[in-house]
Amino acid sequence: MSPIDYKLMLHICCAPDATVPWTELSLIENLNLVGYFYGSNIHPPEEYDKRRNAVEILMDSVKGQCIFPAPTPLSWLDSVRALADEPEGGKRCALCFRLQLDCTARAAVNSGCSHMCTTLTISPHKDVALINSIGNEITENYGLTWVERIWRKNNGFQNSVRMSKAIGLYRQNYCGCKYSKERQGLGIRD
Repeated sequence: MSPIDYKLMLHICCAPDATVPWTELSLIENLNLVGYFYGSNIHPPEEYDKRRNAVEILMDSVKGQCIFPAPTPLSWLDSVRALADEPEGGKRCALCFRLQLDCTARAAVNSGCSHMCTTLTISPHKDVALINSIGNEITENYGLTWVERIWRKNNGFQNSVRMSKAIGLYRQNYCGCKYSKERQGLGIRD
């Protein structure tokens, strides 16, 4: 089967969440795919390093390519600081999704991609309607096509856990941001 004639950028929030989407889009649908790992929301820096390393391991495993922009955690913190007291899943998370997908869309345009998708919808804890709405809005602003997927369907999340274990990927226990970590009582280091 030959690759489909358009290039898709896959926003990767973390390696475990990318296992199923990457397999489906690249290996099954045979799309011309490039990953984009946004990490400015990940705290502390040691956690970012673990997650980036896991994405690199995944890319080696699937023979994929991924863009790793330099993280800008202070910029991310400045953007969401006014929403620090929001509950998980609230306005702060919506803004974080927007920041991640906007950066991905800019990279997609710069990389010659015409389509974009995200791994965020594999999580059973995230609002997929909100994510797909933000994705549609942002890609329209950049002249891209949003590929709407709900990766957690058909046991997607469970399959990602299984695949992550098989590859030996690091699996985190919080979304990545300092606020999520604080609320889970995991402590925080800036």
